[in-house]
Amino acid sequence: MLRHTPMIVLAGAMFMSFALSPGGEARSGSTGEGDDTMAVTVTSTAFEEGGMIPVRYTCDGDDVSPPLAWTGIPDGTKSIALISDDPDAPVGTWVHWVLYNIPPDADGLPEAVPSKEKLENGSIHGITDFGRPGYGGPCPPGGTHRYFFKVYALDTMLELAPKASKKDLTGAMEGNILAEGQLMGKYTRKR
Repeated sequence: MLRHTPMIVLAGAMFMSFALSPGGEARSGSTGEGDDTMAVTVTSTAFEEGGMIPVRYTCDGDDVSPPLAWTGIPDGTKSIALISDDPDAPVGTWVHWVLYNIPPDADGLPEAVPSKEKLENGSIHGITDFGRPGYGGPCPPGGTHRYFFKVYALDTMLELAPKASKKDLTGAMEGNILAEGQLMGKYTRKR
C-alpha cells in the first residue's frame, strides 16, 4: 500500500491543477486570488518594493505623493484607480490616498500630485482617513509600518463623485477589475 502513495499524490496534484484552472490551462498573470485578473507591475523611482519610503513623501517631510509608474494595463481598460493604505495602523487599515478615473493611457503619476478634488486629466480624488482629498503621507505613531500603493485597471469609468471613500471605490470597482498590482514601501518615524 505505501509503495503506491507517490502515485496517489501525483494523481491528486494533477487533478487539483485541472480542477482549479478552467480547461486545465495555466493562468499566467493571475493575482492568485481565484480569478482571472491580470497582474500590473507598480514601481517608483523614489523607493523599491519593500524599501523605505523617503522622508520627503511623509508627514515628517514635504508630505507630497511619490512618483509612481505602472505597466501591464490591458487592452479594454477604461479607467485606472489607485488606493494607498497602511494595514499596520493601530486603529485598523488607514487610508492614505484614493484616486480614480485616471485615464487608461496613463503609465503613472508624477511626484506631488495636486490635492484638488478633480485633476486636469479628469482623475478624481476620494477622501482619505485624514478627512481630506489627495495624498496623505506615512505618519506612523510608532514602529515600522507598511504602505501599499495599489493600482487597478478597470473596464469602466466610475460614476463616483469627488471625495468617495475607499469603501465606495472598492464597491464600485467590484466586478470591473481587469488587472491589478501593488508596490509596498515602509516607513519609521525618526524621533
